[in-house]
Amino acid sequence: MATVEKPTLSFILSLIGGVFVFVGSAISIVWFMMGSAPFGSFWGMMDGWHGMMGTYGLSYGYMTTFSVIGLVCGIIMIIGAFMLNTRPLEHVTWGTLVLIFSAVSLISMGGWFFGAVLGIMGGAFAISWKPR
Repeated sequence: MATVEKPTLSFILSLIGGVFVFVGSAISIVWFMMGSAPFGSFWGMMDGWHGMMGTYGLSYGYMTTFSVIGLVCGIIMIIGAFMLNTRPLEHVTWGTLVLIFSAVSLISMGGWFFGAVLGIMGGAFAISWKPR
């Protein structure tokens, strides 16, 4: 029985990037839903008003929405990574999916930017991967 080679490096980078994006977005959702943020909170010298200082000038509702988009991107990146491992002959399709959703995850800081960079690298390696 012939064994099929797999894009292991692409799988690992995409999976780790997807996990970072998922976890980072989940933590942001919890913070924003509590009325706080990783870079400021309602309790402090400003008495609940932040303007440009706490939320990039946006309300917490917008920031929660961006975090939900990042959460969905993280889930799709993880699914794409596992599909890279289970269906290596479709590496271009799954690599493109991981690459696109890694770039979109930058809306929600992309897993502290580290996850987005890993996902972009994993997607690019998946697209350029050639079986021997």
